[in-house]
Amino acid sequence: MPLSTTGTYLGPAPRLFPGCRRRCRRVRNDVSVSCRPRKCNSNLVGARIPRGKVITTARGSSTGELEGHASSRLPPQPCSWGQSSDLLSRIDLDELMKKDEPPLDFPDTLEGFEYAFNEKGQLRHIKTGEPFVFNYREDLHRWNQKRYEALGEVDATESEPKSFIFMSEDALTNPQKLMVLIHGSGVVRAGQWARRLIINEDLDSGTQIPFIKRAVAEGYGVIVLNPNENYIEVEKPKIHVQSSSDSSDEPAEKRERKDKVSKETKKRRDFYEKYRNPQREKEMMQLYIRENGSPEEHAIYVWDHFIAQAAAENVFFVAHSYGGLAFVELMIQREADVKNKVTAVALTDSVHNVWHQEAGKTIREWMRENCCNWVSSSEPLDTSVESMLPDCPRVSAGTDRHELTSWKSFPSIFKFFTEASEAKISSLKPAVTRRSHRIKHEEL
Repeated sequence: MPLSTTGTYLGPAPRLFPGCRRRCRRVRNDVSVSCRPRKCNSNLVGARIPRGKVITTARGSSTGELEGHASSRLPPQPCSWGQSSDLLSRIDLDELMKKDEPPLDFPDTLEGFEYAFNEKGQLRHIKTGEPFVFNYREDLHRWNQKRYEALGEVDATESEPKSFIFMSEDALTNPQKLMVLIHGSGVVRAGQWARRLIINEDLDSGTQIPFIKRAVAEGYGVIVLNPNENYIEVEKPKIHVQSSSDSSDEPAEKRERKDKVSKETKKRRDFYEKYRNPQREKEMMQLYIRENGSPEEHAIYVWDHFIAQAAAENVFFVAHSYGGLAFVELMIQREADVKNKVTAVALTDSVHNVWHQEAGKTIREWMRENCCNWVSSSEPLDTSVESMLPDCPRVSAGTDRHELTSWKSFPSIFKFFTEASEAKISSLKPAVTRRSHRIKHEEL
């Protein structure tokens, strides 16, 4: 089945609203002059006046005060409300906010903004190491906001760590059904359930291939998550220490002899380290992938940028082991959206805990109605298993091996999804007969 991959990107930034910071004092009947700062309750929020400029203020009704630049366009003498109300049409707020403002010409890379993500996945200034500063220029709120938005539009650079997911061609366009697969924690990657099964058993039991094939055959779109690829490892940059002999007054010949001895000593030390620990030839550091630094972050990111945008009326999740915990965290963070879009969730030996994750009552109630957890048990497949947690029903996966629960419950999961779809369709159908009788009676 043709699958495609996609990388990560940083979404648009939230919008902030600057406020007016000018205070007005009365001079005569209707016109006042001031440049003293304070927060004012003007209705024209965001009309910034550069400090030190003289402004005129026309007082009117209780709707607030009107501020603008003093110029020949404004009447220099006291005016009535009929005259002052006409000022609304004379003031261009955009022009006021652009006054003395630098050009809105911003870089299109993180390096251009002099920012980068460190090994912990935190955005920091390249030179100072400080977090992002919104008020980069004093009293230029509009310019700062535009700079903030421009930074938010910067996509992943070639050198920035990236992740990927697998998608079927109709994953986002299939109007009916979408299946999302999430594996557990550890060394497994996208499309795998357990490496032990892949190596010692077969691909059917150890991978998600059977789920993908059947889902496509039954008309589902498919998205395969990759929640364990949270960072890349790169070689730690070497710190070059300048030799103290460079700054001395020693003869050049003597310095060369010292440098030669130092290089030979370092070579012997490196050889010894490699002999003592052959696996550690280089010092490595971890660079976390932006907004995908953990399985939980990855699930939320894919939901926001892909699943939430999909056309499917019914979304189904299959989540194994830690993948179940990631799904519960997704629901905690996006409860209303998940309830609106997800029809059913199949968990296989999930390690989630609604108490530790602080899932609310409404989430627990929804899980009881729409989730089922196939757990490792020696009981026959689909036998009810008691649980101490008040979340979703637990049934036996037909095996007591944790890594086999997804494969052993494979036929029951698809049956569960089919029944959930039919139940949803039935609940949406109106009571045609009863309603038609009532309408006819009302018409008579």
